[in-house]
Amino acid sequence: MKKRDLTIALVAHDNMKRDLAEWVDANHEVLLRYHLVCTGTTGRMVARTLVERHGDAAIAAENVTLLRSGPLGGDQQLGSMIAEGKIYALVFFWDPMQAQPHDVDVKALLRIATLYNVPTAVNRSTADFLISSPLLGSDYQPTVRDYTSYVERNLK
Repeated sequence: MKKRDLTIALVAHDNMKRDLAEWVDANHEVLLRYHLVCTGTTGRMVARTLVERHGDAAIAAENVTLLRSGPLGGDQQLGSMIAEGKIYALVFFWDPMQAQPHDVDVKALLRIATLYNVPTAVNRSTADFLISSPLLGSDYQPTVRDYTSYVERNLK
């Protein structure tokens, strides 16, 4: 699989968007080797950061897919993409100091990413480790537990 065929998801809570924008700017060369999918407001910010860095709106248009805003279903759309095996890695700068009106969606997204063993960074340090890993973009396939026995369990 070519790197460009792999998708990295980027999400940030409102108080963390500036941090994510700085991180995207610092790592734009690596990130542009992948397709990026983002929840709504975060995606517009990521696209704007890439356009400012490159001066070319086409860069963002061809590299960034926008989902709905997180509270309006974007977290759930992203969770669905993870369950379908469409997300290679997740970078989610979440705000540990502020409750979110859609906390249940956030928890569900992080749960599904963990369930499907998607490499997940939740702050700048883990994002730096993830983006600099020699495994990023390799043919590495995370081990996903076989849930067949769960699906086929007797529900009597």
